[in-house]
Amino acid sequence: MQCAQCLGNTRNWGQITDVQEIASAASIDSVILTDGFFPVTGMSAEAAPAQRLSVAIVEDDDDTRAWIAGSVSANPELRLVAQYAGGEDAIAGMAKVVPEVLLVDLGLPDISGLEVIRFVAANYPDCDVLVFSTFGDDEHVLPALEAGARGFLLKGALTRDITHDIHALSHGGSPLSPVIARQVLKRLRPEPSPATDEGADGDAGKGPLTPREIEILHMIARGFSYTETAGLLGISAQTVHTHLKRIYRKLAVHSKTEAVFEADRRQLI
Repeated sequence: MQCAQCLGNTRNWGQITDVQEIASAASIDSVILTDGFFPVTGMSAEAAPAQRLSVAIVEDDDDTRAWIAGSVSANPELRLVAQYAGGEDAIAGMAKVVPEVLLVDLGLPDISGLEVIRFVAANYPDCDVLVFSTFGDDEHVLPALEAGARGFLLKGALTRDITHDIHALSHGGSPLSPVIARQVLKRLRPEPSPATDEGADGDAGKGPLTPREIEILHMIARGFSYTETAGLLGISAQTVHTHLKRIYRKLAVHSKTEAVFEADRRQLI
């Protein structure tokens, strides 16, 4: 066994050489070795807080992986159980520990992140996959979602801590960066002809969006929830919901994702 790197507090281990002893001494859930990932078994219930969401990371960039690991580890409701720098290690590691949420980069050095997503979707359907990548084009976004990813975030486009999106995913949501949402909508809805477009702007928008409605759309486009938007604007969540209903009618849309897309198309935000 080569040198071990523990997720948790560091200390002088003295003569402790057994993986189980190391984990118990550090009060952690797992140990990462240079050879791969080894989950620790047989630990007492007091060693890990209950009800914490388990998260694993597949990311080849050291700085990005460290940043995500730091955010996850700092959140008391999350538990980092594994980190992988390559797709093949991640696939092998899933046989040892299956996280509830798996963050995957698409541009891995050995195999494509798409292969990891397909493998997880086929073998561990209860594991939610969240893509975190620099690739936001059609060749990557749609194949990733079709392969089984339940969310897609662009690197450099996050406006808040990624742990918010991890929680949203675990509660049944599908976090998408606004640019990614537009990519998906463009494929689902063809661009209207000039004549149809002109009619839509005239008929659907019986009145222009108010400054408050545009402000709320800006917040929604940045990924804030109704409650977060209400808190930042000093209004109630119900008021935000009422404004959104009016926005939907004016833009002739049926969801906040479509509203963001349509407002962007009209250059309102």
